[in-house]
Amino acid sequence: MKGLGGGHLQRLASRVEDGLKAALTPGMLFESLGFRYIGPTDGHDVKALASRLKKLRELGGPILLHALTVKGKGFAPAEADQVKWHAQSSPFDKVTGKSLATPTPAGTKAPKYQDVFGDALVELAEANEDIVAVTAAMPSGTSIGTMMKAIPDRAFDVGIAEMHAVVFAAGMATQGKVPVCAIYSTFLQRAYDGVVHDVALQDLPVIFAMDRAGVAGADGPTHHGALDIAYMRAVQNMIVAAPMDEQDLRDLLYTATRAGKPFAMRYPRGQATGMDVREGFEEIPLGTGRWIADGEDVCIVSYGAIGNYVGEARQQLAEAGVSAAHVDLRFVKPIDAALLTDVFSRFSKVLTVEDGVRDGGAGSAVVEWASDAGVISGTEVVRLGLPDTFIEHGSQRQLHDEVGIGPDGIAEAARQLVGQTATAEAA
Repeated sequence: MKGLGGGHLQRLASRVEDGLKAALTPGMLFESLGFRYIGPTDGHDVKALASRLKKLRELGGPILLHALTVKGKGFAPAEADQVKWHAQSSPFDKVTGKSLATPTPAGTKAPKYQDVFGDALVELAEANEDIVAVTAAMPSGTSIGTMMKAIPDRAFDVGIAEMHAVVFAAGMATQGKVPVCAIYSTFLQRAYDGVVHDVALQDLPVIFAMDRAGVAGADGPTHHGALDIAYMRAVQNMIVAAPMDEQDLRDLLYTATRAGKPFAMRYPRGQATGMDVREGFEEIPLGTGRWIADGEDVCIVSYGAIGNYVGEARQQLAEAGVSAAHVDLRFVKPIDAALLTDVFSRFSKVLTVEDGVRDGGAGSAVVEWASDAGVISGTEVVRLGLPDTFIEHGSQRQLHDEVGIGPDGIAEAARQLVGQTATAEAA
């Protein structure tokens, strides 16, 4: 080996040796980056762990303590089924793990929105071989697992890597595929740069199925999907929609697969309405909402599944002598100009309702459109939504009621808008 002396060979051998150590020895990678590696240690031995942490505080420099744990450790049912016990919200027997919740009679329980999505996705994918699915470590939470079982070679779990999921979907879209990227609303925030630059900038037909949109319930502030309406509305080329019920979810997903554009669709955690759903799919014209009910005194404009509270609110209002109309937006981008023209020409009182932050949300979209169209003058608009604060832990209904977007809050806001108070109603 001409020109390669003993010193060069020694350095080369040393590099190879270091590389093998980093690959085969736990902690060598971190040591090579300047960390002092300690471990592995038993992460379940709390006393020993605390003692070691106290000692490590006395050492200088960056330190990595490697603690090994087992998910569900100490509770046999959770160790045996880590997916099921990842987030257990109902009461259960602490010995056997058996649920203590009152069983729902067969055939009476509405499906979950995520399962309506998962079943519809498989049905569409079976008819269109270009449809592929992507999720980021949440195949069960998003029901992408349904497609993984039915069509495993076209459904992908990329692990806890939301940005990679988005870019991977974008790459497949450049090759003629129709990717459906299912990620919790709150976790898609991690991949916003990819949404903008890798999908929207190239106008690629990636479908974002944003599960857990709005108040997510018992998972708390880290899991509430409060921002997606606002952050998706701001993205160029993006279509932004939300179904109010199962039928719309199926039809909007079908519409998204045919749109040929970046498409964001949000839906909440938990049970849907239990409505009868027809067979097949119907394409919904982009940017079209619908009248749900007519009225005379105030028009309630809702966006997404939160609109299902409006029926109960309208009943309360009717009993109080207030006639309320109800409009379901379906889309905030593009927004239904013809529908809103009708609303603002007929009503001087408009109440918007959404399960997302008010700033930049669906209500903002309505007000912005009305201002640009020159029809805002003479119309009083009140926007209901999540306040400018982080929402804490609780059931969805508890939290909706707490922030004033449950049926009672909607009815009360409408009464105040038309100049009627709760005391006046009682009188």
